[in-house]
Amino acid sequence: MLKNLVMEKSILEQILKVVETVYGTYTKGNWIPKPYADNKSRYLWTDAYGVCNFLTLYRETNDIKYLEQADALINNVHDTLGYERNGKKRLGNATDEYPTRGGLRIGKIEDEGSHDGDGQYFHYLTKWAFALSRMAKIKNDQRYIRWAIDLIKAIHPHFVYRDRNDQLHMYWKMSIDLTYPAVPSEGNLDPYDGYITYRLVDELAEERELEKEIADMKSMVDIKYARYRSSDPLDLGEALWITHWYPDEQWAKTITTKSLQALEELWQHGDFQESLNRRLAFREFGTTIGVQVNDKAGDIWKNRINDLHNLWLPHLYKRDKDISPVMFCTSLRPGVVSRHYLP
Repeated sequence: MLKNLVMEKSILEQILKVVETVYGTYTKGNWIPKPYADNKSRYLWTDAYGVCNFLTLYRETNDIKYLEQADALINNVHDTLGYERNGKKRLGNATDEYPTRGGLRIGKIEDEGSHDGDGQYFHYLTKWAFALSRMAKIKNDQRYIRWAIDLIKAIHPHFVYRDRNDQLHMYWKMSIDLTYPAVPSEGNLDPYDGYITYRLVDELAEERELEKEIADMKSMVDIKYARYRSSDPLDLGEALWITHWYPDEQWAKTITTKSLQALEELWQHGDFQESLNRRLAFREFGTTIGVQVNDKAGDIWKNRINDLHNLWLPHLYKRDKDISPVMFCTSLRPGVVSRHYLP
């Protein structure tokens, strides 16, 4: 797929190199992911993609060690971000058996009282629930679906609220203990993100448990989708990823069309050709993932994806040691993040 990484083996080797750099060398039986470089805290979003990358590697190679690493990363996240910042107590009503019943922290370095501090992000939590659903599907193990449902049940009543006119809305960021909104505005994609994630999780459950939560999300989607707009490459790529799960529904058709139009305008305007110091790699990998999984993106993006991969490859670790290289791996081989990948 890549101009400079033509063979499948070369793509997998590139992914393996990044995975080992970020998470550490595999050791059989007792592997745990290494802490990020420079004492950087763990980001839930990054590790959700990390789990998906390990699962894709497992499917591509049939090597059980990657499934073990995905499992170890899940447990490590639950034992890190499922605890209070001092590490002494699990969040909310969570237990060792049910580690997601208090939600999961973002993993920010700064405490929640600061401008860019720790807390709980809805779009990180849904990304984690999605990763758990892919693990459940591959291992045919309901334990992961239980954890995903517990997570959704724990966070939904705190992020979703009704205004004075009985209209549903969402908070973008909550406090670590979910008692107050840290950022009261609504994320551009949060209702759509919740809608597809809840459905994907519920469809894998032995018994449907998320009907009310799904209905809440659908009501917001139905109101919002006609007004959707964005000029952010990550947001637009995520929109294309979200809509590709249920592509025949009207809200998905509308947002797909708008997202592709907006991305084309950004490309033609030169946003993807600006100096790298004015751009963020992981935001553009959001685009390259989205246009790969969404069937409506067309062939026009193939060469663009190649160019963006090759452009960013020498600079993967310059801004951060985790989110950019991990999302780069997903962009090289979307794998389990695509609805076309798993049976």
